[in-house]
Amino acid sequence: MDTQNTSRQLRYLEEVRTPLHRAGFGTLPVEGEQLPVHWNGTPLCRITGKGSVFYRREDVDTPQAEDALYRVEDIAAKTLEYMTAMEAAPQLKASGLDGDYRILADFGGTVLAGSPSKYGVQFVTWDWDYDRTGVVHGHYFMENYDGAKQDFATRSGLIQKEQLFSPEQLTEIYRCCTDSVNEHFFELTDIITNYDPRKACWQLTLDSLLDGSSDTRYELMHEPTLAIKTPTKEK
Repeated sequence: MDTQNTSRQLRYLEEVRTPLHRAGFGTLPVEGEQLPVHWNGTPLCRITGKGSVFYRREDVDTPQAEDALYRVEDIAAKTLEYMTAMEAAPQLKASGLDGDYRILADFGGTVLAGSPSKYGVQFVTWDWDYDRTGVVHGHYFMENYDGAKQDFATRSGLIQKEQLFSPEQLTEIYRCCTDSVNEHFFELTDIITNYDPRKACWQLTLDSLLDGSSDTRYELMHEPTLAIKTPTKEK
């Protein structure tokens, strides 16, 4: 038996509990290196120590259950990504810095670090000082891994901040996509410029644009791979 690999998988399963509970899912004790996940008090799926998600068809036989399963899969994949990075990441050594911080990314004078805690891994970005012996200007993101990654990308210069859509811009694109799908083409407001809604609805999948949570996400595509869903309008 590979004890080291088993321990790594168990650490992942313990970590993934935290974002699952935060998202409103229930979990049972680990069984055979698998974490049972419940939704609305009933079994939904199991997450393995390798990040795979297994489920029974009868447990996801409604659109709501399918959406819940998708959220679990997203949480499992995201957690596996940063836990895999944490396992291999070197220790961040900086003058005056206390605690267990691991370097997840380092570029352009900016560092993205993760720190294990009882609340799950916590993320922060810093700038190195002039001689790279200390870090300054910390941006603390708690458990917000996506926010920390985006901050690192813009802060380090990997991506210009102007290249990213704001939540308001994404909402406007979503509105135009929805109108276009319904064959009601409207001009974009001054929130977005140089975007044709007919083109936008083929570039952006509505499922990934607004996922129903507080996070607004988007995915540029040549054409959608999934059927586009439009929100139900109140009568």
